[in-house]
Amino acid sequence: MSKTVLITGSSTGFGRDTAETLARAGHHVFASMRAVEGKNREHAEALRSFVSAERLRLEIVELDVTSSASVERAVASVLEKTGRIDVLVNNAGVLRAGAFEDVGELGLREVMETNFFGALLLTQAVLPQMRRQRSGYVIMISSLSGIAGLPGDVAYTASKFAIRGMTKVAARELGRFGIRVNSVHPGGVLTRMTLGQAEAYDGQGAAFLASLPIARFAEPIEISRLVAFLASDDSSYSTGSEFVADGGVLSGPGY
Repeated sequence: MSKTVLITGSSTGFGRDTAETLARAGHHVFASMRAVEGKNREHAEALRSFVSAERLRLEIVELDVTSSASVERAVASVLEKTGRIDVLVNNAGVLRAGAFEDVGELGLREVMETNFFGALLLTQAVLPQMRRQRSGYVIMISSLSGIAGLPGDVAYTASKFAIRGMTKVAARELGRFGIRVNSVHPGGVLTRMTLGQAEAYDGQGAAFLASLPIARFAEPIEISRLVAFLASDDSSYSTGSEFVADGGVLSGPGY
């Protein structure tokens, strides 16, 4: 069944791949970027070309998740065009690696405002319409860092733990309105952000990968398919749940 989907952080990487995957599944997708012009202009044009070639129902929305005014405009724009929002994918995120004692207030605020408060603002903004519909799926993109603290990752880890907790509360409060809320926890995914993080581990990445049951990083499509499942009616009895795709990290010693 086709749904109206709003996904944040869609300019590159996992967000863009997920937007394309959901559009290919037949949904009407609104893929958001912080700024359609400027540094994202090339990404926006590439996405438009892809959509035209594939003949998909995918539109680009300008959205800064850290701005309540921008959030309200974007949600209003989607509702004006479609009259409903069935699925929200809170994907926008930033990562600022650094040792615990080196993390400053500005860096922590930047990460929390984008990763956590952005997801909170978007979810609050779509809830009135989802309540009217008596249905809706909210998918929070957390991380393996939202389950197991990783060294050199305190700001990002804190934000992803916060998303995990928010998912639990939202699921319990909103289930009576027919709204489901779940979190997705990827391990290493082949995106620019993840690879940049791996470089900070001074060559330990190869040893880490070798220790996994599935000894490689995930392709973005492997996580996107999981999101597509949660956006579908096939996952209708799942809410407040954590969907982990980590290559087996949590199956190892210490977990």
